[in-house]
Amino acid sequence: MASTPACLLMLWPLVLILCDPADSIKFPEGFDRTNLPQPPEFTTQPEKEIVLYPIDEVVLKWEATGNPSVTYRWTKDGEHFDPNRVRGIEQWKDSGILIFNANNENVPTRLNGLYRCYASNILGTAMSSESHIIVENAQWRKEEVAPITAEEGTHTVLPCNPPTSADPPKIYWLNSRIEHITQDERVTVGQDGNLYFANVQMKDSRPDYICNAHFQGPRLIIQKEPIELKVIPTNTFSHQKPILIVPDSTRKSYVALLGKPLVLECIAAGLPTPSVEWIQLNRLNPSPRVIFENYNKTLSIPTVTEDDDGDYQCIAHNEHGSVRHTYTVNIEAAPYWIKIPTSQIYGPGENVRLDCEVDGKPKPKVSWSINGTPLKDVMPDPRRKTQPGALIFSEVQPNDTAVIQCQAHNKHGSILANAYILVVRLPAEILTPDGVEYAVVENQVVILHCKTFGAPRPKVQWFMEDMNPALKDKRTFIFTNGSLKLQEVQREDAGNFTCFAENDQNNVSITARLVVKGATQIEEGPTNMEKEKGESVTFYCKVLFDESISKRGIQWRLNGEDIEESDDDNKYIIGDTSLTVTNLDYSDQGMYSCLAWTALDSVEESAKLSVYGTPGPVSNLEVQRQQNHQVKLTWTPGDDHNRAITEYAVFCKETKFGSAEMEWLATVPGNQPWAILQLSPFRNYNFYVEASNDQGKSELSSQSANHATDPAAPERNPEDVRGEGNETTNMIITWTPLAHKEWNAPTLRYRVQWRLENEGQWEEMEVEAPPVVVTDTPVFSPYEIKVQAHNDFGKGPEPQSEQGYSGEDVPEAVPEDLLIEMINSTTIKLSWILPNREKIWGHLKGFKVYYSRLGTLAERSRRQAHLHFHSHGELLILGNVSEVTLGGLRPWSRYQVQLAVLNGRGEGPRSEAMEFVTPEGVPSIPESFQLDYLSETAVLLEWMPPKFPNGKLLRYVLGYQQANQTEVDISNIHIPPTQLSLNLSDLDPHTPYKFSLWAETKEGRGEVSVLEEHTMHESVNLSFVNISVGETGENFTTIIWIPRQNQRDVEFAVHVMSKTDKGQWRDVGKASSGQGSYSIPDLQPGKQYRVRLVKIHRTGDVQIIWESDVETSGVVEETNNFAAEGWFIGFISAIVLLILVLVLLCFIKRSKGVKDKEDTQVDSEARPMKDETFGEYRSLESDNEEKPFTSSQPSLNGDIKALGSDDSLADYGGSVDVQFNEDGSFIGQYSGQKGKDGGGNDSSGATSPTNVVTALE
Repeated sequence: MASTPACLLMLWPLVLILCDPADSIKFPEGFDRTNLPQPPEFTTQPEKEIVLYPIDEVVLKWEATGNPSVTYRWTKDGEHFDPNRVRGIEQWKDSGILIFNANNENVPTRLNGLYRCYASNILGTAMSSESHIIVENAQWRKEEVAPITAEEGTHTVLPCNPPTSADPPKIYWLNSRIEHITQDERVTVGQDGNLYFANVQMKDSRPDYICNAHFQGPRLIIQKEPIELKVIPTNTFSHQKPILIVPDSTRKSYVALLGKPLVLECIAAGLPTPSVEWIQLNRLNPSPRVIFENYNKTLSIPTVTEDDDGDYQCIAHNEHGSVRHTYTVNIEAAPYWIKIPTSQIYGPGENVRLDCEVDGKPKPKVSWSINGTPLKDVMPDPRRKTQPGALIFSEVQPNDTAVIQCQAHNKHGSILANAYILVVRLPAEILTPDGVEYAVVENQVVILHCKTFGAPRPKVQWFMEDMNPALKDKRTFIFTNGSLKLQEVQREDAGNFTCFAENDQNNVSITARLVVKGATQIEEGPTNMEKEKGESVTFYCKVLFDESISKRGIQWRLNGEDIEESDDDNKYIIGDTSLTVTNLDYSDQGMYSCLAWTALDSVEESAKLSVYGTPGPVSNLEVQRQQNHQVKLTWTPGDDHNRAITEYAVFCKETKFGSAEMEWLATVPGNQPWAILQLSPFRNYNFYVEASNDQGKSELSSQSANHATDPAAPERNPEDVRGEGNETTNMIITWTPLAHKEWNAPTLRYRVQWRLENEGQWEEMEVEAPPVVVTDTPVFSPYEIKVQAHNDFGKGPEPQSEQGYSGEDVPEAVPEDLLIEMINSTTIKLSWILPNREKIWGHLKGFKVYYSRLGTLAERSRRQAHLHFHSHGELLILGNVSEVTLGGLRPWSRYQVQLAVLNGRGEGPRSEAMEFVTPEGVPSIPESFQLDYLSETAVLLEWMPPKFPNGKLLRYVLGYQQANQTEVDISNIHIPPTQLSLNLSDLDPHTPYKFSLWAETKEGRGEVSVLEEHTMHESVNLSFVNISVGETGENFTTIIWIPRQNQRDVEFAVHVMSKTDKGQWRDVGKASSGQGSYSIPDLQPGKQYRVRLVKIHRTGDVQIIWESDVETSGVVEETNNFAAEGWFIGFISAIVLLILVLVLLCFIKRSKGVKDKEDTQVDSEARPMKDETFGEYRSLESDNEEKPFTSSQPSLNGDIKALGSDDSLADYGGSVDVQFNEDGSFIGQYSGQKGKDGGGNDSSGATSPTNVVTALE
């Protein structure tokens, strides 16, 4: 017999493998468990530690459930304990509630101890955790507190020493007026309750420092006797480096429990008051859960984790030194659950596993108990086995019902869990209804349900319609819950199936019916598509359904979500067999599927839609600083939208200096989401990135974080360094200052150096801005000049030497050997030589030509020429030239010319005057060429001589032709030069004519004046030499006129209108132009009339020849009109008088307002003009800053700048147009004008020695 247990132990591993733990019984919903037995189970337990104070009453509740009802018993310190026999303890009847009464100050210490409760019924016993009752009497021992004396500036401690307690009190320091002692960096209450002074001051002296302990459990506050602090003054403060009061060593180990709070404290003394800082030596960054309190003297972590172990160092420092303390924190843990055992119900014969996994530091020890009895004291059973973290029972029976305890403990505490095993017998039940019909489509899987319940678990069998076991078919499988699975269902599988369930209590059965339908098929499904953003796409889906299934349909889906049409837009258009998606966007791409469904099955086919377009914006721009103002910019690429990104463009905005503009920095390949950027010093940058693919560019990214570069030395020196004088003995050095953003630092200075060219030592000056004025210089001497930028971080590059000149003087050089070459009647070429160039005394800017027209060759003597005002002028020639072409002269004229040298200071002496004459040319156009019609076939042509004959006129030539004739058909008439009119007759009245007129000299034909296409009968307007009103009487008036010479007799109408009566025009008769006068009869005396002569042409055109007012003599006949009545006249007079008075009042008021206004203003004409002070001279460049000389070649269209007669060069800075007046003089934009009126066209000046032409007309 003894060998049986040994054999079973040898077979135990095999049993564990073959007999896996079974699931507990799952009761069906609605199962009545009222009469089901239940082992005891605690629902309420008291706390693990309870402090009992005097006059306190503590209720300890142990409550448990069970069926049958439970009974309670207790142990104290491991021994049986009957509460009814202990004075001060009361048990509620038939309950697990104990009441501890401490009704006097002498609480019996016998109540101290560890209490445990046991709850039992016939099924087992549950065991509670131990509750530790601590009896305390919170009193302060009466003691004599001696005054504490401290010298001013030293540290001291006021002790508190509250009563020890399992529930430590909260400490407050107050004075006798119940005011809190103020805490700060100098004064602190420690964790031990003492009051610490880092250094005492005279104000700290007081006799009433009172320590108060607040016990929160009993809501009790007790006081210590007042402590007096006396501070002794001193005249010699001794400053002290910090020392640590708490803790009193340099290193201390500390054990913190997992999940509990951790508090570390450093209190230092010293003068001045030290400051405290903390560092965690094993972490780069402090934990975010660390809290610093009490002016950094306390470090706390509310809930400790394993990551909090390590070294914590506090540093106290003042200006005289520092001191450190290191806490080494080790994390340990009381036992805690990883997997806690749970109560379950099982049927007979099942295997049970109770898991109890715990952890802690140190590693907890685990022990098992059954019904409160340690497992080692329970009778061995071969069906019971322990494993690490588990207790296993095999083939349990009803008598195995029990309450199991798992307890774990280490030095920091213990935990306990109860879990019962309830083994019951229940009859077999089938919970699935009988006669359920299952419909399925062929070739799919069907599951016929037969959910059972019972203990032991019922055994389930299925039978087909022919009562053959279902498991004979390889396509079947029975689940542990009793359901039958049939795979690849065929039409012939339709019929009835029977489920049979039985256990040792009984057996039951149900029938299920199987109906098989045809499967749904997709004949044509959607296909993959790729479309551009904005296009539309259509997917198709053709489906074959079993017609006997009524519930069916097609559902379109996108990425598994149903697609529905909307009345609000046309995004999705769903047809019977199609889906159209319009106006595609990137959010529309994905997997589109056609789901064909019925009540029994569904089939789905999918296709991928890709939408391509420009890339999405990049994100997460990050700047990584590198060396030498270089950064690495990284980003997260955006969506490429199905087209590979080809490149990224990097832009920036620089914000330190004014408004920022977008600026390109770099372009990198599309597979490189970063860029190395070289930046300028002392700038603030924000970066942006733009992606590109073959479809275009993305939106610009959001801006990066601001990046500031460090200052540095200037990278370049200023440009446009010049040296010029504005006086003969100085030189002004100027340059274009560097822009603020090129300073590379907050400030910038310039080092300016100069010396005579190739001579002597360099002189220098440091300035913040131009100019630099060098004085006492020789006249117009070359200098070497350097300007270098530098700031607080270094110098710019070594500067290049530039050439400058000191101030100029008025030139003394005079052009000689003037030579004139006649090119044509209006153009000459003037050339000269310039000896003595060293006497220019400055930069040769050019020459000034003085010329004047003395008269025409027709004027017989110079005296006669002086009687007229003729054209004269000045011409500015830019550059170092020796000849100029002077155009636009008048032919057949006498001229005089002189030349002077120009430099930046002014104009030199003029050369000797030289005269020349221009040959004859062709005349200008005849003036005032006009046509007057004499009749329908005759015209009078009149003109005036040419404004510029340009020679001796030989004749006028008049040509005329019909408009449809060619040049060959022109009729030319030669007219003597003294004749200025011509009559033409015998013209066709219905044909338009063209008339031409020109003058001729010996040089040929002049410019032609043309009258275009005049038609005779359409345009014969009637006119008279003189027309007026003649004799006028009471009832008539006479109109008289003088006909034009050679004018034919033309008939016209006479109209008259009464202005007095406001009548209409009426025709009073006809007259002819040859009559000379016409009398208008039948007028009324004393009235005004309007008279006009009207010619109506054959074309219907109406010509008003003349119109005038006429008034007849005599008196108007009186009519019976109420306006002549006296009362009406008086009424009107009164109104007129009233109006005059009102007007007079308005005028007086207005005059007064104007005078007041004039008194408060100053007449602009009375204001003195602001004088402008000019220097002795201004350089030509200075006078013409807006109109600079240039070195471009002058053209033949008048690009030479013409000057007026004023000698100042400031008036002649621009190119001008020069014109002649009728009297021969010429005018130009240059004459006497400056500033805005002094500009001409934008032509450049000249440096070439050839073909310079003036712009003269």
